[in-house]
Amino acid sequence: MKRLESPPPEIELRDVTKSYRKGDNLITPLERLNLTIAAGEFVALMGPSGSGKTTLLNLIAGIDHATSGEVVVAGTHLRGMSRWKLARWRARHVGYIFQLYHLIPVLTAYENVELPLLLLPLSRRERRQRVVTALEAVGLLDRHDHYPRQLSGGQEQRVAIARAIVTDPKIIVADEPTGDLDRESAAAVLLLLQRLNRELGKTMVMVTHDPHAAAAARRVVHLDKGVICDTATELEEVVS
Repeated sequence: MKRLESPPPEIELRDVTKSYRKGDNLITPLERLNLTIAAGEFVALMGPSGSGKTTLLNLIAGIDHATSGEVVVAGTHLRGMSRWKLARWRARHVGYIFQLYHLIPVLTAYENVELPLLLLPLSRRERRQRVVTALEAVGLLDRHDHYPRQLSGGQEQRVAIARAIVTDPKIIVADEPTGDLDRESAAAVLLLLQRLNRELGKTMVMVTHDPHAAAAARRVVHLDKGVICDTATELEEVVS
């Protein structure tokens, strides 16, 4: 009987090192790191400040390049790709959620969510359909014409999540998405991320310092000084 091969991982880092110079010093946030994340996983990255969590997230998202090693995401080898090709690839495959939202203050919620779609060959009608769907998914369609200053912190982060999912990416990466929120707003954001993972099958990689936030993930990976020091499968918990 022919053996069925398991599908390739959604994210794979092979012997990855990231270094840069700061004055006379060589800084190495990641050193010979290996990590595999399957499609549909929800992984939390934890560790002290300076452990390489955000650097790892930026490599996965194609925002930064590895110094050595291989970064393969959604079947694409990212090393050596030009900035323009990376930007187009990222627009199709990865949504990024930032801690401080990074919304453009002079644009409405609708216009902020629409921004990533401008890189794609879509008609105005198609863009509108996608923006409406994304805002509905985060429960903010009725705030589509509000500017960031007219929204609460939790609402701003939900707009940022809508912006991250509007291109229907396979992968969502989040850098401390609850770090600037009160407990109630943080719980609402974590529930939304769980829904995106469980109901829509999005592969989720989240950096967090908060064990309560990490409990929303299915696996927790601990980093220290640029290497993985522990990885554990967690019982999935609905945050409330």
